[in-house]
Amino acid sequence: MTSSSPATRRRMRSTSVAIGVTALMASGLTGCASSADYAAVCVDPETQNRVDDDECDDDTEYNGTSTGFFWYYLGSSQRVPAVGGQATGGTWSGSSLSGDVQRGGLPKSGSSSVKTATSKGGFGGSGRGFS
Repeated sequence: MTSSSPATRRRMRSTSVAIGVTALMASGLTGCASSADYAAVCVDPETQNRVDDDECDDDTEYNGTSTGFFWYYLGSSQRVPAVGGQATGGTWSGSSLSGDVQRGGLPKSGSSSVKTATSKGGFGGSGRGFS
């Protein structure tokens, strides 16, 4: 019967931990690269023009009479307007959406689609799922 020395057991244990940590990190990074079902840009409801995302409050939805800047939700195939450009084809009601939503963090210069803009990964903006 061969018994392993404590040094061998310790080395095997640390290898298992390293593999587990590596797998966990890889799965976390993979999640960053997936695209959202919807994305929100900050918009002035009076002009329908996109403003800087820092102008929006995460807790308030536009109700048709409020003043200020609010999140405007776009579907994955819709064009993302540049800051200053007009946002169209979306909705003011994020709570009515079912799926993953990314608020902010989209290119200020715009993009051909939400899917293209959100599939590049990164850590900007905040994700939120509605059900």
